[in-house]
Parts: sequence; structure tokens; C-alpha cells
Amino acid sequence: MNPVEQFKKECEERVDSYGANKELKDAAAKFNDISNKDKYSYNFTWMGRPIIQYPQDMVMMQELIYKIKPDLIIETGIAHGGSLIFYASIMELIGKGEILGIDIDIRDHNRKEIEAHPMAKRIKMIQGSAIDEKIVEEVKKHTIGKKTIMVCLDSNHTHDHVMEELRLYADFTTVNSYCVVFDTIVEDLPKGMYDRPWDVGNNPKTAVFEFLKNNSNFVIDKHIDNKLLISVAPDGYLKRIK
Repeated sequence: MNPVEQFKKECEERVDSYGANKELKDAAAKFNDISNKDKYSYNFTWMGRPIIQYPQDMVMMQELIYKIKPDLIIETGIAHGGSLIFYASIMELIGKGEILGIDIDIRDHNRKEIEAHPMAKRIKMIQGSAIDEKIVEEVKKHTIGKKTIMVCLDSNHTHDHVMEELRLYADFTTVNSYCVVFDTIVEDLPKGMYDRPWDVGNNPKTAVFEFLKNNSNFVIDKHIDNKLLISVAPDGYLKRIK
């Protein structure tokens, strides 16, 4: 085995071993609890825009984008636009692809900043509820001719909303690509941590588990979970296998 392949093999074996490493997993769980309570994810930017994500997840998304080289990424939830800028910048380096963001309320100051950004040439935005059938029909138009598509769900985090997003958007994901459901971590955090409609028992992870009961096209990529440990999307990296 050549040195390059040997290094890759060692990495794969090390990551797989983390699944049974209780000390490491307990330390990560403690950090996840405390850091989410203290809004750790709000502290980062990408190319000048707030991204509101954990660096670990963004590095993982970079790995997936570079490997899959999607023609299109569909993301529900825009906020400040940092994720849109991040995905667009990786696509710019690859030399292909565009990102389509959907949000029920694209605030004027955020839209202005996103549209003025150097990466705006790879970004399109739609304002409206991601689960509005009219919005979904508009999204479908953007998928025409796209051979490889990724999906990221990161808007309203209630069980019912995410279930509906999965029903409407998961099938846009192409085989061997990913539908990434963010903020599944809510299920693993102490109950009542958020002053929001979602909580333990009512969140993206509960939606993912229900979705997978009746959908054999997707599997949870546990290797990614073992690799990250610190993530807002445990059990949320769904790989389309057929």
C-alpha cells in the first residue's frame, strides 16, 4: 500500500474507533451541551458573513462538496447568509455549481449584504415558506438539468416542519449525495434549553428517525458522526443510497 492510501486507511480506522471511545464521546457530549447553551455557533463568520454553524460541520460540508461536486445545493433557512456564502465559495474553487437558498423572511439588510458579496454570482434566493407547494414548484425549476444535487435543511426545527421538508425536498437529493438535516442536536440537549417551539421529543432528529422508518433510500452516515463528535447535526447526515 502506498503512503497516501496508508494514511487514508489509518484515518478511516481511527474514526471508526471513536464510535466505541466512551471517554472521547462523553467529552464531546459535555462540550455540545455547554457550547449550545452559550451560543458558541453564533461567533463565526465566513468571508465576512455570520455563519451560525459549528466549524466542525462546515469542514465536513467542505469535504462532502469537494467529493460530490454538486451542480446544485438547496438550502432551507438563510438567516445572515453565511452558509450560502460558504457553499458558494467552495463551488467557486471547484469551478462549478450554484446554491439556492429559501427563507420565509429574507431581511433586507441580509439580502443586500449577500447580493453585494463576491460569491453572489453562484447564489440564488427565494423568499417564502419552504413547505409552501408553490415555493417547491419554483425550486423544482432550478433542479432541471442538474445531475448532482445536495440538500440542506436548516429552517424551522419543529418535528412537523422538518418532516414536511423531508417529504418535499429529500427526493431532490441525487444518489450518493446527501440530505443534511441540521440541529438534530436538540434531541440530545437538556430539555427546555431553548425558548423556541422545538425541544426534546419535537425536533429535527425525531423527524429524521420517523422519516427513515418508511424510506429506505437514505441511511444515516455514522462514520461522519464518529468523525465529528462535536456537531449540531448528529444522525443528520443522510446519504442517499438508491
